[in-house]
Amino acid sequence: VVGGACCLRHPKGTPLPFPTTAAQQRSTGDECGPEDPRDEPKHPLSDCALEHKAIKLEEQVRDLTERYRKALADSENVRRRTQKFVEDAKLFGIQSFCRDLVEVADILEKTAESAAEEAEPTNPNPTLQKIYEGLSLLEAKLQSVFAKHGLQKMSPVGDKYDPYDHEIVCHVPAEGMQPGTIALVTQDGYKLHGRTIRHALVGVAVESQE
Repeated sequence: VVGGACCLRHPKGTPLPFPTTAAQQRSTGDECGPEDPRDEPKHPLSDCALEHKAIKLEEQVRDLTERYRKALADSENVRRRTQKFVEDAKLFGIQSFCRDLVEVADILEKTAESAAEEAEPTNPNPTLQKIYEGLSLLEAKLQSVFAKHGLQKMSPVGDKYDPYDHEIVCHVPAEGMQPGTIALVTQDGYKLHGRTIRHALVGVAVESQE
């Protein structure tokens, strides 16, 4: 091969030139020509660009981490509120029922007091005595059941007046008592697991005015 052309020898030994085809010339030119620009290696990112990209990625990670933490905190708050709601529903679901029961306890207490007055030693009556004893046992049992379920009677005589637990119905002279303290109770108050479900009706001691 000379100068890109092939040579064939004449039967007598004289070489004859045989030109290459255009396709072969193009193929040869492609092989001998410069490399395809598309095959050239791309220039790597500069250090400044890489640093800038790394900073942006770090900011995105911090932002996503903060959002994740807030979502976890919100989820935990919702879980706690839901749990508190369920617990309160279990504890105070009988609140309305208890309000009705304490009225029954009032009637029972008044009846027992009346029976006690009728069954005085000066007027012995075996029937009244048995009724009084039965009512007393029933009242004690009822209060025991109340206590079992977190319902407690308030006995505020001698305590300081508290508007969250007491309701003033009258004022009485402070004879031997500190003004502002409760001198008498006209109706018992009740609490259910520490929450007042019925205020005690009370009389508060005040200084007498001359």
